[in-house]
Amino acid sequence: MLKSLGATIAQVTQRVRVKEPVGSTRSLQHYERAQRAAEQAERRRRQKTFMVLAVVFVVMVAVFSTIFHTLMEYEDREYSWPTSVYWTLTTMTTLGFGDITFESDAGRIFSVVVLLSGSTFLLVMLPFVFIQFVFMPWMTERERRRAPRMVPTSTSGHLLLTELGPVEAAIIERADQAEVPYVLLVDDVAEAGLLHDEGRNVMVGALDDPATYRNARVDQAALVIATQSDQINTNIAFTVREIAPDVEIVASANSPAAVDILEIAGADHIVQLGEILGSAMAARTFGLAGRSHVIGEFAGLQIAEASPMGTDLLGKSLAEVQLRKRLGVSIIGVWRRGDFSIATAETVLTDSSMLILGGTAEQLAAYDACYSVDSAAPNRAVVIGGGRVGRAVSRAFAAKGIQSVIVEQLPERQRKGATYVIGDAADRSVLEAAGIDEAGAILITTHDDNVNVYLTRYCRGLRPDARIVSRSKLDRNVSTLYRAGADAVLSYAGTGSAAIWNHLRGDETVLVAQGLNVFRTPVPKELAGTTLAAAHVHRRTQCNVVAVERDGVLEGNPDPNVPLPEAGELVLVGTDVAEARFSAEFPHARRRQSRGRTEWNR
Repeated sequence: MLKSLGATIAQVTQRVRVKEPVGSTRSLQHYERAQRAAEQAERRRRQKTFMVLAVVFVVMVAVFSTIFHTLMEYEDREYSWPTSVYWTLTTMTTLGFGDITFESDAGRIFSVVVLLSGSTFLLVMLPFVFIQFVFMPWMTERERRRAPRMVPTSTSGHLLLTELGPVEAAIIERADQAEVPYVLLVDDVAEAGLLHDEGRNVMVGALDDPATYRNARVDQAALVIATQSDQINTNIAFTVREIAPDVEIVASANSPAAVDILEIAGADHIVQLGEILGSAMAARTFGLAGRSHVIGEFAGLQIAEASPMGTDLLGKSLAEVQLRKRLGVSIIGVWRRGDFSIATAETVLTDSSMLILGGTAEQLAAYDACYSVDSAAPNRAVVIGGGRVGRAVSRAFAAKGIQSVIVEQLPERQRKGATYVIGDAADRSVLEAAGIDEAGAILITTHDDNVNVYLTRYCRGLRPDARIVSRSKLDRNVSTLYRAGADAVLSYAGTGSAAIWNHLRGDETVLVAQGLNVFRTPVPKELAGTTLAAAHVHRRTQCNVVAVERDGVLEGNPDPNVPLPEAGELVLVGTDVAEARFSAEFPHARRRQSRGRTEWNR
């Protein structure tokens, strides 16, 4: 039935797509004609108002000049008509040179009337003329220059973003570091102007308008990113796909039902950011003691986390344990409450350390055989927050056979297949009802960073021995959550941006932990024929080489004394900053983006 339904939808979609351009074009033309007509009508209104004011001014000058001429004849003085106009204008403008004055009371009263009426009128007319015919056109033109409605024709290989949120801001930061161009579409001129002043590359345009994407050179873009509601994302995908059949589209899906619809609409990759973050948060509780837990796999190389708690690794330096020599496993680095450091021989392992290991499946199995303990995973977990992320965490635990209870304030958020306790997580009795006293892990998943900081500090006070994994909406609050007592923190912005960014870079990079990437690059020509021992890649870039590709074969934990191949590739691990340093240190290995694919610039 689902296949039949999908086929029916596809047929309807094809019909719609065939017919849509005509309707869209007509609608667009009608909208543009209406907009031009409205602008012309506004201009005519302004011109008419100006003409009325001008006529009133001329009539006032003529009437006042006539009365002046008459009153001067009454005082037995005679002035020419040009002089009458001169006196009227000087009096109305309050200049009043005083060379011509009345001697009678009637004349002086008339002078007051002219002065007051003239100054009042000019207070209305002059600002109107200035604002409507000078200031407003200047402001309009300035706004248009600040927020362009079209990008240069030479623009290519760029990211096209349709919203600016925490995830998109993180993507822009990554793009700036990698020197990948981007264009942010904004439908409000004022907002676009403000973003432009902040240094953002913005373009004004409606997201449902085909002309917007043509003006944004969507056919030359590397990737279109749609991260709004499921409905808006579907409209974006349909619109873009009609204009640019070959461009890659990444769309986020807030509900599982939207995945199929977005695929039909033309999206190439659908990411469920809540599901990704929830699964990642749950994964940070699996490797609690000894046993390694794989958090990423890259070109046959597995990246895993493992805690030294309960093992004889505690208190020893890496030089003492010699894991690489004995088991072939590389310790890439160590996390200590949010601070990542590259592993060195002097690194000492403590109970707050979380090891990042690299190796093959066999090598990690050998590590587990030596260091796994019985308490490798919690038997019970408390999940605070019953939104998309919290439910994803619960499902990940269920798949591992771990019992979890969701604490949620809103009864309407309850879903089948999960156990709930309804109440405020700040209430100790509610947490006790959820089983916090017996839980091995506590996961805080609300979308409010302030709430997460509060609850992290509160839960740490209640359970000093439990593993606490907290969600952060913004990257800047990650360090605060660690200080509040979290053992691990995952940022929605960081995780979401990495999930989308990986589609741009293909299999060239993968996020394995918050702020930690594994990426591949051709062997820089500066290093070809040089050994890793002599290259000092870590000292120069803070990146670790974890694998070398030679003749199509990937060598994990490569021998540092073997010369690097000229045509091979390196697999490295490092933070975002370290990756940027590598690109700066070895510019001949730097990647450039072009028309949806990554090309190597050797």
